[in-house]
Amino acid sequence: MTSEHAITVDGVRQVFHVAGAGPICVAHPAGPGVDYAYLRSPELEDQFTMAYVEPVGTGASGRLPDPAGYRPETYVRFLDALIGHLRVPSVFLLGHSYGGVVAQLYTLAHPERVAGLALYSTSPIAGPEFTTAAMTNLAAYPASFPHTPEAAAASLALTRALAATDDETLTDYLRRAMPVFFEDYWAHRLEFTSFVKSVRAWAVPSKARESLAFDLRDDLHRITVPTIVMTGLYDFVCGPRWARMLHAGITNSQLAIFENSGHLAHVEQPADFALAMAARLLS
Repeated sequence: MTSEHAITVDGVRQVFHVAGAGPICVAHPAGPGVDYAYLRSPELEDQFTMAYVEPVGTGASGRLPDPAGYRPETYVRFLDALIGHLRVPSVFLLGHSYGGVVAQLYTLAHPERVAGLALYSTSPIAGPEFTTAAMTNLAAYPASFPHTPEAAAASLALTRALAATDDETLTDYLRRAMPVFFEDYWAHRLEFTSFVKSVRAWAVPSKARESLAFDLRDDLHRITVPTIVMTGLYDFVCGPRWARMLHAGITNSQLAIFENSGHLAHVEQPADFALAMAARLLS
């Protein structure tokens, strides 16, 4: 059973959804501009009381008055207000992809509020080096499935999604592109079809990624809370290269690479994902 809650931050509605039982883990999704629901994990909800952030600019949460305001520091500010609203000394924090950037920045700014950190398919840097690597991997994706014509279409769809300017077009192309985020969508398409159809995105906050550039490598040593860094072996965008960079920089971290996953290990290997995270953070 899931319950919906809302607070107001700087006059803007911030929604979050609570499910599960156990210590509180706040989960920030990818994006910017992606619907939170894809990050739901029944397996994690068996271990934690999950509080899923519905980021501003998406779903039932409010919209910022300035479209240029969808920056990492904005999400950190809203996350801090949400965690403060929970009225507990500290929480576990899970960040996926762009949400992992928000989680890193939040932990650096408010270490006393984070009991443990799960950095999931994310990176300590963004900019030309990161973008070039991701686009090179994306271009190579169809060659991994030479007998699947749809693979090339999925790769092209992501390129078109990145250029979309309205919510409907962005959502449509993102759904078409979703196979590239899996280790092998084509072998499991019946299992993953309903998940793919549920994905939604909003164009205005998504445009913020175009100017995203940061390098947190020199700051990672300041993250001292128990941390697990997780990614899929076949994650084309935030894979092992970036996970190992995080692991090397965060002294009190463990590294988990899921051998049968891409960017969505919580969907592809849900039991393994939840076990790794709980074993690290709840031990």
